[in-house]
Amino acid sequence: MGVIKVIEVIASSNKSFDEATRNAVKEAAKSVKNIKSVYIKEMKAKVENNDIVSYAVNAKISFMVGD
Repeated sequence: MGVIKVIEVIASSNKSFDEATRNAVKEAAKSVKNIKSVYIKEMKAKVENNDIVSYAVNAKISFMVGD
């Protein structure tokens, strides 16, 4: 029987919130295995000259540890 752990990561993209979420999972996968889900806790966009220049997400990533 395994245990689910949760880590919180912040990731960004200059294209979209979707890509920022994918970046969060991709980076987390470099140090943890068995990722099961991602929950977006917060979304934020940076604006310059009335245009969005970057997107960021605060993501909770769940993964299985143990058996």
